[in-house]
Order: sequence, then C-alpha cells, then structure tokens
Amino acid sequence: MFAPADEKLVKRALDNNQQAWLQLVKRYEGLVYNYGLRMLGQRDDAQDLLQEVFLSVFRNLASWRGDASFKTWLLTITHHRCIEVYRRRREHIDIDGVDSSVSEVDWHHPEQVYEGQQRGQQLLAALHKLPLEQRQVVELKFFQHLPLAAIAAQLNVPLSTIKSRLYSAVEKLQQELETA
Repeated sequence: MFAPADEKLVKRALDNNQQAWLQLVKRYEGLVYNYGLRMLGQRDDAQDLLQEVFLSVFRNLASWRGDASFKTWLLTITHHRCIEVYRRRREHIDIDGVDSSVSEVDWHHPEQVYEGQQRGQQLLAALHKLPLEQRQVVELKFFQHLPLAAIAAQLNVPLSTIKSRLYSAVEKLQQELETA
C-alpha cells in the first residue's frame, strides 16, 4: 500500500491527528539525524539536533505554505538549527568521539569493516576541516542528493557561489584524503 503524501500528513497533523505527526517524524528522522551527524560529528549533538528540529517543526507546522516540498522545508530548518549549534559550540570537533557503525552484512569480515571505518573516519575528519559553508554544500549535494540549483535556493546564495564552494571543497577533500 502506498504511503500518504507529505501534504496529506501535514494537513492531518494540523487537525491534531497524532498518527499523521508520527508518520512524518518516522519518515524523516533518519534524514535529520544523519545530516546532523555529518555536520556536527557527534551522536549526542545529532540527537539533540533531531529533537530541536522536530520540536521547531511541530511548533511551526502551520507556517509551512507548500511553496517548497515538506522535505526541503524540513532540511532548511535542520540547516539553520545546525548553524545555531555550530555557532554555540565554536570548538574543534573530536573525530575520535565520532561513532561509526558496522553494517550487519559485513560483520563477519573484520578487515573490511576496519578498512571501511578507517576510510569513513578519514572522510569525516577531512569534512570537518572544511569551512562550514563548503561543508554544507557537500552535505546537501552528496548526502542529500540535491541539485545545485536547489542548494542555491535553500541556502539563499547565488548558483555560481554554490559551484565555487563545491569545487573548492572537493579539491580540499581530495588533497586531505591523499595525504591521509
């Protein structure tokens, strides 16, 4: 059976339908959590971000006009909350504190798991060395799979600036990973 569209769930949630609200949360909690984990680098921060975002969405659900998709609106809120956390913290992220999970499929290949974890930690370390503006573009392009025009609209930045940030970020990541 098909899942209801976000628009229908929002409308029902606004009519105090708790099940509709829970469906929206379940549909997007992984997206918000993973965004927070990649941007902030720590599980606790990502979980706090998840709570802050959905509390904000709950309080402001009636303000969603439908000009953009619900997912885009949610990611915009997530993005702004992430910047708030980043500004509050303003400290270096401890890469050793970043949790890495093991795929259930690969648990019986310890050397592959170890190599994958190492590559993942190297990538996270390299990502956290990028300026916040470049890290945001990388997150939205490669992890959220948004087209560059959508990223420009979401960040309210010219497309040429987004392209420049992306190319600079990719170049820095390549250099960082080659030296690692």
